Amino acid sequence: MVVNSNNNNNGLLLSRGLNAKIMGSGKEAMVLGHGFGGNQSLWDKIVPKLSEVYRVVVFDWSFAGSIKDPNFMFDPKKYASYSAFADDLIALIDELGLTSTIFLGHSMSGLIGCLAYTKRPDLFQTLILLCSSPRGHKYMYC
Repeated sequence: MVVNSNNNNNGLLLSRGLNAKIMGSGKEAMVLGHGFGGNQSLWDKIVPKLSEVYRVVVFDWSFAGSIKDPNFMFDPKKYASYSAFADDLIALIDELGLTSTIFLGHSMSGLIGCLAYTKRPDLFQTLILLCSSPRGHKYMYC
């Protein structure tokens, strides 16, 4: 895995803090975002097949119990809106040097992917929403 030098959180690598892993060597990158209450193990059964075709990125959101680095644990002040999660997704994709990704978002990750797309459409080729909804503006800050 090649990680470029873009990072946030005072120089700490977001990809390491969010337990990001890249599998496969396809030309297209597919980023998989799990839903609330889960972690990247949600994708364990499908990653082997997907990685035959794509470079697959899995990671854990800050609220996942698998995050151990205190610099990346859930902060209720920072994550008072879905927008902060979208910023993390954008930063992760940037840090990994990916462009034109296929993003598969389960549950709240689908909404996060939609928000990230509105901020940086150049990073996304396709959004796949699994058990999710791109709800309107009045629901984005609940």
